[in-house]
Amino acid sequence: MNYAETIHFLYSRLPLFSKQGASAIKKDLHNILALEKATGNPHTKFKSIHIAGTNGKGSTSHMLAAILQKAGYKTGLYTSPHLKDFRERIRINGHMIPEQRVIELTQAFIPLMDAIDPSFFEITVAMAFQWFAEEAVDIAVIETGLGGRLDSTNIILPEVSVITNIGWDHMQLLGNDLASIAAEKAGIIKPGIPVVIGESIPETRPVFEAFAIKNQSALFFAEEEQEIIEWKQTNHRLLVTVKPVSSADAHHLELDLPGYYQLQNIRTVLQAVSVLQQAGWSIHFSHISAALAQVKQLTGLHGRWELIHSSPDIVLDVAHNEDGIRALLKQVELSSYHHLHLIIGMVKDKDISTVLSLLPPTASYYFTQAQIPRALPFEDLKARAAEAGLAGNAYPEVNKALDAAKAKAAKNDLILVCGSVFVIAEINR
Repeated sequence: MNYAETIHFLYSRLPLFSKQGASAIKKDLHNILALEKATGNPHTKFKSIHIAGTNGKGSTSHMLAAILQKAGYKTGLYTSPHLKDFRERIRINGHMIPEQRVIELTQAFIPLMDAIDPSFFEITVAMAFQWFAEEAVDIAVIETGLGGRLDSTNIILPEVSVITNIGWDHMQLLGNDLASIAAEKAGIIKPGIPVVIGESIPETRPVFEAFAIKNQSALFFAEEEQEIIEWKQTNHRLLVTVKPVSSADAHHLELDLPGYYQLQNIRTVLQAVSVLQQAGWSIHFSHISAALAQVKQLTGLHGRWELIHSSPDIVLDVAHNEDGIRALLKQVELSSYHHLHLIIGMVKDKDISTVLSLLPPTASYYFTQAQIPRALPFEDLKARAAEAGLAGNAYPEVNKALDAAKAKAAKNDLILVCGSVFVIAEINR
């Protein structure tokens, strides 16, 4: 098989959550443990950081990877899903796994696929762990796919565990209240391993405290450890002054990730770095400053308040659940524009009514869908939106919606595309 044939094989042979939804999830760690045992347990051969959370874990993962790279460490990064190329999921020092290695690893895994019947996600995790071990990375930043306790990545023993926040998403799999969702995410807390919580609320804080006590793990709430003194956005960059609560020294940072919602992630990242420093990792402020100024260049992160065109501004954002949309709309409020054109597509298993109820009725809407089975049909989304008082036209594909928005928008308008990672992935850049 060549690379294109290999990717087609993986998509067609293995259960895939983005296509099938919950039926593709393997609700235990049996398969990944079997895959690891058959390949020599590569997950035990490198150090790691483990990151879970409802929102922000992608940005947090990429920022931490960028900092470790700048500090001189050979750094693996595993994230999901990808936008354009499968290989975005598996990187070392920002470079994607080579196509030839994907081909070779897939062929090596075929007998295991027949024997174990793993999911697409389980195979990609095993592939990442194998490559990181082969390449002898100093450390790998590992993002969970969904949840934490039963996520395939939850076989690693990290240097630090990070939980960015808890919100309403994947309730059909994780639980119908925030405490239950928090318990699933807190499943990544390991005995004796420090844990950083990016954001907690009264419903979730006791859950984290109980898990930390049970595991005798040092617990850090980033909001109580790192103080944002001031911030502003300029020229599509985020300028932040931050100070550790335990120090009198404030630091000035400039990020190439301009969304205001990155402020919470910055606190989380800085506290995770502080834990690593205390454990002996050689990371200096110069590394942090240089890395955060060029996260996108160092790690290939896209889709976070990402400006792809000016006059009019066209922004892509992967926000897709209640908390993500709330944060995105706050960013919209902080932006300068004449009129908002909002292109949105969603998948069927999200809380669609809640998301639609948050959107501003004064915007012009362009309803669309990703080309995957889980996508909510664009006409259905238009009908649901009408019930919420949102009027607009419907388009079968996101680029047709974008063309329509560009045709109607004035130069000082804002065109925002959001609602699904898979919609963002299909934008022709």
